[in-house]
Amino acid sequence: MFHDRASLTVIAGRGGDGSIHFRREKFVPKGGPDGGDGGGGGDIVLIADPQRRDLSGFRSNQKIKAGRGGAGGGSLSTGERGEDALLYVPVGTQVLDADDRLIADLAHPGARVVVAKGGTGGRGNKRFASPTRQTPRYAEVGMPGDEGIIELRLKLLADAAFVGLPNAGKSSLLTRISNARPKVAEYPFTTLSPVLGTVESSEGRQLVVADVPGLIEGASEGIGLGHEFLAHLERARVLLHAIDSSEGDADDRWRTIDTELAAYGAGLDERQQIVVLNKTDLSPEPPAFGIDDERIIRVFRVSAATGAGVEELRRALFELVPQEEVVPSVEQTELVDYLVYRPEAARRAFRVFRTETGFRVTGKPPAAEQLEAILKSAGVREGDEVQLGDETLEWKK
Repeated sequence: MFHDRASLTVIAGRGGDGSIHFRREKFVPKGGPDGGDGGGGGDIVLIADPQRRDLSGFRSNQKIKAGRGGAGGGSLSTGERGEDALLYVPVGTQVLDADDRLIADLAHPGARVVVAKGGTGGRGNKRFASPTRQTPRYAEVGMPGDEGIIELRLKLLADAAFVGLPNAGKSSLLTRISNARPKVAEYPFTTLSPVLGTVESSEGRQLVVADVPGLIEGASEGIGLGHEFLAHLERARVLLHAIDSSEGDADDRWRTIDTELAAYGAGLDERQQIVVLNKTDLSPEPPAFGIDDERIIRVFRVSAATGAGVEELRRALFELVPQEEVVPSVEQTELVDYLVYRPEAARRAFRVFRTETGFRVTGKPPAAEQLEAILKSAGVREGDEVQLGDETLEWKK
């Protein structure tokens, strides 16, 4: 089954703790601090993969976790960075946050975005040594990584997309002109999910054509699955408006769908259209079509059943569908590996240190729930001292 939506809980890796360690070697009984820093936590990264077709690889409400950073060690050894969680999604995937705000649009192959950033590693006690503090017996605790819920929505990338009422013969036409093999039958709503097909010219040029499920009146208002289906038309450069011409009311059918496109918005009412009057084999005379609209660039009369006019339509697609714009390549040195959807978080107003007797929090403490989560992730145990400013508390479960 085709899946164009997925909801994920993403949990970036926690940073590793800094080390409390002192140099202890033969003939150096009182060496100075040499505790290393903890490694940063792993990120959650989405990558647009042209080999992926939909989002069916993700389970409903799946939790994705990145690796935790390694703890620092003696001899100034830094902990290993946590392993990133790399998620491969189809090209055309949009990423939205829990408030339904767009945070990334992976519209080209290889596009990447960090949706949850790993926590920073804690600094080892060597970092806090100074002429007046030569034996610091504390080190920073690694911070938790970002956590949240994201929604993935796929909008198909196609050169042209079929649109029309149910049973207009869109699937049959796609089968005729491309390598796609959708289910075809003589009743409405045979197509329940979008289908992509590749049309190839004799010169080797290829076009991707989408067959989108039939629209009904009210689709733009969400009746049926209107919004989900219409969203897949947004990226198509040309609409192939298929109409069942055997009923003799082609003009009215065209207006019905055009009204839905205009009501939905997103520029669909401005998109160029190729009108395909299908099922001409069922009428003794060529079907009439009286709509005069500047968006209609050509009208074809075809029969998907007999093949009449189909080859002419197929060849004309390469003339009528504009070539994809070629974007000048950017120097490799200017490319950014990650597209981070939000500005870097401001410097924390507090710090958490591990001491020989427990933990110490400096600065403005966070909310109680957040502090509790940080201490638990750092391994606080019953009986540990937690120093908050001038107040020292004993940790109780």
